[in-house]
Amino acid sequence: MLINYSFILLQTQVLKIEKNNSMYAIVDIAGQQFKVEKDSKLYVQKLNAKEGTKVEFDKVLLIDNDGKVKVGKPVIKGAKVSGKVLTHLRGDKVKVFKKKRRKGYKVLNGHRQYLTQVEIEEIVS
Repeated sequence: MLINYSFILLQTQVLKIEKNNSMYAIVDIAGQQFKVEKDSKLYVQKLNAKEGTKVEFDKVLLIDNDGKVKVGKPVIKGAKVSGKVLTHLRGDKVKVFKKKRRKGYKVLNGHRQYLTQVEIEEIVS
């Protein structure tokens, strides 16, 4: 049985080329790190900005532009990511249940985190 390895190799190279043609950045937003791309939407800790306003994040840790990677020490100078606040909302309820067996101790607490949905508009390196 003959296998055409050159065709398989060519297919994998084309897939790698198509996969690497986007620009992304790793940004520190409110103490958490996010991988962002243009037109991506993400949920972050609540920001003090009104809905519809633009926000800028200047703590850019890494930028990958078509395979050209820039790594900051700890941040990249002059780089920023700009986005737009879409909505403020609350996350799903998290139930915290504590129990000590044979003691009659049971406590049930609930918690909902305040979040902000942000759409990334531009990555400037």
